[in-house]
Amino acid sequence: MMIGELARRSGVTTKAVRYYESLGLITPRRLGNGYRDYTEDDVRLVREIKALHRMGIPVERTRPFLECLAAGRAHIDDCPASLAGYREVIDELTERIEALTARRSTLITNLRAAAHRGSTVAPAGTDEDYLTLPADLPAPEDDGATAHLPGTKAPRITLPSTAGKGVRLDALGARRTVIYVYPLTGRPGTDLPEGWNSIPGARGCTPETCGFRDHFQDLLEAGAGRVHGLSSQDTEYQNEVVERLGLPFDMLSDPALTLADTLGLPTFEAAGARLFKRMTLVLRDGAIEHAFYPVFPPDEHAAEVLAWLRENPL
Repeated sequence: MMIGELARRSGVTTKAVRYYESLGLITPRRLGNGYRDYTEDDVRLVREIKALHRMGIPVERTRPFLECLAAGRAHIDDCPASLAGYREVIDELTERIEALTARRSTLITNLRAAAHRGSTVAPAGTDEDYLTLPADLPAPEDDGATAHLPGTKAPRITLPSTAGKGVRLDALGARRTVIYVYPLTGRPGTDLPEGWNSIPGARGCTPETCGFRDHFQDLLEAGAGRVHGLSSQDTEYQNEVVERLGLPFDMLSDPALTLADTLGLPTFEAAGARLFKRMTLVLRDGAIEHAFYPVFPPDEHAAEVLAWLRENPL
């Protein structure tokens, strides 16, 4: 067969085939007119080279595997040299992973330090009213309102963030994204809706947010690729919260509660406004992997999410 057919059947480019040939990994015979003539064996060799390369084995180091086939073995890794090749690449990848993990930890530490460096510390007697939860807060009941969420595809919704850019929920990638959804955060000098403390699950947004702030690095180290808070408050309001509390992550705004309407999320009414009920969604690969609901007490919820991440590693 000609080189174009070999490339098509093997799923590579003709340039790649010529490169493999230059390394002596495949050796087609020459026809009388000078054209290369490839065989079914060459198709298999090229496919094996491609598969090994996708696993992280450089093309130049696939020779022992191909020689294993040439020796008459049924599989490319039936020979001791092939196993040694696996081990060498595994060791190299382990070193790279360790180096990248160390760099990632350093970046996380720097991010958290930078987020706190310029934050405004509220005067005594202001924020502490929002950070302290009454002992008699009513606990929300599990009404099964989020039971349908695990396994549901993330909607193609883009929400504005405090970073000044949109976050598309169905395109967050393969790493886990933790989004804690809450009704509203109080602001010093601003009254909360009347009867707020008597609404099950309403009070405690600021302590919950501070919990995610304080556990942020732990959450990333446990496998969360991103952390976001989400409420119906506008981005300008949330920017003040990010600054005042020194948050190392971005907040998402959904004033129209589009996410609630699209996914059927539970909401409630307070002071004439429709608000999200408190819950946390874990998204991965464009779908909702897990939903925490109801959330109580809110000031301990970040630790609950952290425990789940550690108990359910990828």
